[in-house]
Amino acid sequence: MDKRELTIDYFLFPNRFPAEYENLCRKAIEASACSYSVYSEFAVGAALLLENGEIVTGSNQENAAYPSGMCAERTALFYAGAAFPDIPVRALAIAACYKGLPRENFVPPCGACRQVMAETIKRYNQDFDVVMIGQKESVMLKASALLPFAFSF
Repeated sequence: MDKRELTIDYFLFPNRFPAEYENLCRKAIEASACSYSVYSEFAVGAALLLENGEIVTGSNQENAAYPSGMCAERTALFYAGAAFPDIPVRALAIAACYKGLPRENFVPPCGACRQVMAETIKRYNQDFDVVMIGQKESVMLKASALLPFAFSF
C-alpha cells in the first residue's frame, strides 16, 4: 500500500468578498432573488464571470416532482455553455438565502454541481475560481479542489 495525502488551498475572507470579484459576488446575491424555491425556501444564486468579461447568472429552480429541479450553479454553467460555447469560465460565485435571509455561513455546491464544474474545466482545459459567499465569511478556491477525483473518460 502506498499512502498519499491530499491538501486543498483556499482563501478565507471574513465579512467580505475577494476585491477582484466584488461585482460578481453581488450579482450572485441578486440572482438568488430570482430563485423558484417554494418547497425548500432555500434560494441560491450563482454568477459566472467568463473570460470575455460577460457575467452570466442562474438561480435554483425547484419542481414538485423532485428531483426535476436544477441548482443555480448548473443553471448558470449550462446557460453559459449554450450561449457562449467557446468562452472559458474565469470565476463562479455562489450565494444562498434561507426563508428570505442571507446565509450566515457559505454554502458549498452539491456533488452534481461539482461534477459539472469538473466537466467545465475539462471542456475548456482551464480551472477557475469559485467564491462561496456567507455573511460571516466567504471562501475562494479553485473549482478542481471541490472534486479532486472527478469522474472522467
